[in-house]
Amino acid sequence: MTSDPRTGPPSFGSEREMLRAFLDYHRATLAMKCEGLTDEELRQRSMPPSTLSLLGLVRHLAEVERAWFRRVFEDKDAPMVWSDEIDFQAAYDASGSTRAEAFAAWEAEVETSRRIERAAESLDQAGYQPRWEEEVSLRMVMLHVLLEYGRHNGHADFLREGVDGTVGA
Repeated sequence: MTSDPRTGPPSFGSEREMLRAFLDYHRATLAMKCEGLTDEELRQRSMPPSTLSLLGLVRHLAEVERAWFRRVFEDKDAPMVWSDEIDFQAAYDASGSTRAEAFAAWEAEVETSRRIERAAESLDQAGYQPRWEEEVSLRMVMLHVLLEYGRHNGHADFLREGVDGTVGA
């Protein structure tokens, strides 16, 4: 990580602008944590028996984006990316994955999520969360996904430090 390409969230703005900016900031943080690493380094696991790795986090967050935007607002039957069932843990095992594969899937899901959010008339737009069998608002989805990134970017901090000693941001 030689530079910080992220755009910081604004200090003022509408609720939607703030949610969008903080979510994009956290998405950029995940990408930054993976910057400059080889596929092998990205697959380096935290500690046995865990399969957690930086590449596993990218794969997992692709699943999160799909489950919370695409499945809630467009296609409740859309299959998950790396499992035939709703198994978020399956994505963590990146032992056979590459940067190209994981990032292509993640970036595609992020773009789908952004498109869905931009098309929504308001944060009160309702979608159906099939796992919960109930309606949820776009506001709730954006907050939930933001919290997922916040938690997992904390993991990414430790994982990156374990790979090459890089800390910060």
